Formats: sequence, structure tokens, C-alpha cells
Amino acid sequence: MRFQFPSGLRAMACASLVLVVQGCASTPAPGSGAQANDPIEGFNRSMFAFNETVDENVLKPVATGYKAVLPSIARTGVTNFYNNFDDAWSAVNSLLQLKLEAAASNTMRVVMNTTLGIGGLFDWATELRLQRHSEDFGQTLGHWGVGEGPYVVWPLLGPSTARDSVALPLDLAVGPQLFVDNTALSIGLPVLNVINTRANLLDASALLDDIVLDKYIFVRDGFLQRRRNQVYDGNPPEATKN
Repeated sequence: MRFQFPSGLRAMACASLVLVVQGCASTPAPGSGAQANDPIEGFNRSMFAFNETVDENVLKPVATGYKAVLPSIARTGVTNFYNNFDDAWSAVNSLLQLKLEAAASNTMRVVMNTTLGIGGLFDWATELRLQRHSEDFGQTLGHWGVGEGPYVVWPLLGPSTARDSVALPLDLAVGPQLFVDNTALSIGLPVLNVINTRANLLDASALLDDIVLDKYIFVRDGFLQRRRNQVYDGNPPEATKN
């Protein structure tokens, strides 16, 4: 068994397609405290429009078909499986941030769900009220004082910041593809995660399309506020431009 980092990078591009949709569906509305540092807004808007086109013409139709074919219980199992890897990476980053209680909780979640949950297909840890503490390497860099820098939208990779752009190769490469010695699987596993995540967000993204006047601003401001809340554990300082 060997680690194929080149395949992980290819998979990273596939997996990150869903970041734009996640930003829309999981972030608060703009105007609630986040201050945008967006010096290349023209470039970012172009990339945002490109990503929206890819989503509308490729990812959304595939996710719609996937949701129609696969029953809800199966999609939940797929979600749990990938969440188990997220919990493992969160445990590592919690430890790097010296958040020992969070690291222990995430580790216990992984052990329980991997064993009793049959490789993570079932989320017994949540049923037993073991709290999930979501941490990534971008948050770890922020925890140790690395500023977020300018906002940037990457083609396919979606919304980010200068700091998170440095962390993305690690954050997006971590997953089940690290443990397979097969090129097709190392690409297919992250693609399945993208499709499954997009399918879970279909209703939320449809609602946003109906109510948001400027989707770029909504995603940008919401993404930045969400990241600051994550880095500062829900208590960010007053935002200033970097």
C-alpha cells in the first residue's frame, strides 16, 4: 500500500468543485460583521461565474441523477463514511492547535465509527453524543497567527483566502484515496464525495438561487465570516483588512 500524492492532487480538483455550493448553503447572510478583503474582485467574479457554469452544466445534473437513483439511507451511509475521514483529519488539526479535549473527542468518534459503525458507514458517535469538532489545516494556520490575506476564487477550487490556499492541498487530499493503490479508485472516491455532497445541497442551493440578488457577494461575505468564526471558535475579533 503506498501513497499516490499526484492522484490526490487530481482528486483535490474534483472534490473542491463543491466548495462554492457549500459556501452558499452553509454560511450566514452578508452584512453581519465580516469585512471583505477583495482586491482582485474582477478576477474573482470571472472565476465565480466559471465555477457556477461548471456546477450548472455538469455537477448539478449528475448530483440530481445520483439523488434520484440512490435511496436516502445509502446516501447517509456515504456521507458518514467521508465524515469519518474528516473527523480523523480534525483530530490531527485539533492536536496541532493544542486543543486536547477536541482531539480526544474526534479520535473517539473515529475509533467508534470505524469499528462499531463498519468503517464509518454508521455514525454511532453522534448517537452517543460525542461532539464533532471540525478543524482543518487552514484553521490551524490561523490559530497560530497566520493572517487570512486577500479573498480569492480559484477555478474549480472555489472560494478561498491566501492562507487557505496554502492549506488546500493538504485539506483536500486527505481521504480514503490515501489508502488505495489503484489510480481509478484514488480518483473515483473523491468524485463520489463531491457528487454525494452536491446532492445533499440541492434544495439549499435552489432556495439561494431564488432569493439572493448578488450571489457572488453573498458567498464571499458568508465564506469569510464562516472561516473567521471557525478559526476563532465562534468569537472572532473585529474584522479588519489584512
